[in-house]
Amino acid sequence: MTKADIVNLVFERVGLPKNEAQDIVEKVFDTIKQTLIAGESIKISGFGTFNVRKKSARVGRNPKTKEEVEITPRRVVTFKASDQLKEVIENT
Repeated sequence: MTKADIVNLVFERVGLPKNEAQDIVEKVFDTIKQTLIAGESIKISGFGTFNVRKKSARVGRNPKTKEEVEITPRRVVTFKASDQLKEVIENT
């Protein structure tokens, strides 16, 4: 599913004009993005939690050449599904 698909679903189910539906979806995603950039968690009840995790530097290996390469420290986004979401997915 793409962002355009989500806009279409909001348009169809809520009945807002398409440009308003697009603005709302854009603002929701922008808010999520800005919150994650700030290093904060996002908990959506019944859906799950997005967290920003810091990964430290480590040594990896190039699978082709077997050469060791240093992987730089970075921040990654993780998602943990809620028990409710897991149950719905399991039972469908």
